[in-house]
Amino acid sequence: MKLKSLLTLATLSIASATYAQEASPLQLSGSVDTYFKYDFAKQPNIKTYFANEQNSVSIGMIDLALKKTTGKASFVGELSFGPRGQAQSIVPSADGESFHIQNLYVNYAFTDKFSMAAGYMGTFVGYEVISPAANFNYSTSYLFGAGPFQNAGIKGTYAFSDKVSLMVGLFNDWNAYQDLNGVSSVGGQLMVAPVEGWTAYINVLNGFHSGGGYGSGTIVDLTTAYQITEKFKLGLNAADYSASDDAGGYTGAALYPQYAFTPSVALGLRGEYFNIKGASGAADAAVTSVTLSGNLKAGGLTFIPEVRFDNDKDLSQSFMKSSGAFTKSASQFSLAAVYAF
Repeated sequence: MKLKSLLTLATLSIASATYAQEASPLQLSGSVDTYFKYDFAKQPNIKTYFANEQNSVSIGMIDLALKKTTGKASFVGELSFGPRGQAQSIVPSADGESFHIQNLYVNYAFTDKFSMAAGYMGTFVGYEVISPAANFNYSTSYLFGAGPFQNAGIKGTYAFSDKVSLMVGLFNDWNAYQDLNGVSSVGGQLMVAPVEGWTAYINVLNGFHSGGGYGSGTIVDLTTAYQITEKFKLGLNAADYSASDDAGGYTGAALYPQYAFTPSVALGLRGEYFNIKGASGAADAAVTSVTLSGNLKAGGLTFIPEVRFDNDKDLSQSFMKSSGAFTKSASQFSLAAVYAF
């Protein structure tokens, strides 16, 4: 009997050790951010997503992400609380939730090369993301605000090598938990890494854009970053969205040179050109923007002092002077504090 008990304990120990090897600990990560913004015309100009409030110490959001892997299966769940992660990053619902689901999906790795994921996922399109901890600049680009934030659906990814992979998927309308007109969007992403430190993504998405007035259309997007030296990084985002039935769209490009003086001090520039296509033969309207941001790190905390200058020759963005008259340009200063954990 004693021997049987020892064998049972040994078997349970082996099983526990095997399971422990297959199951990773539950991982918790996220960020908290707050900011001050001052428009030099004392107006709420430059209405790109986030950091909109004028002459105010304001909050962004608290972002909480959970991740766990057991064997070949894994899941990601991410919730945000606060203006940046709620009404500013999804069409507000009639239910008036006090939170927003940023990610909620499961993934299964069938082989070392092929995996599939299904659920509500942060978009694969574009350079900038909702979480401020993953962006160098605190204010966001016009390209970010125009493109999708999330894509619910199912996708498969095949890695031909560590330098080339392909993702193909079926998705809901942009930024929608539920697709009321049926899953009808198709998209794909080709990743190439030609040399060490350089990665490029070519993204294509065709379907319905809920919120934005464009209806259905096709977006083609290039996102790439090259760590040229240990200190100097160069990023690029270029995209074109063409809506069906001559309903407009947009095209634009943003360049992101960044230089790290030390591991704790870096300076980055974002130069952007964004053109809104005129619908039904109307004239286009373009805006240019230059944003200079610093990143000052102290542990998990990053201070982001930032100055931004936008110019709109067509007055399509409705910039205003302190007198209330319309003007072609706007400028602002902001100081953000982002803590990532």
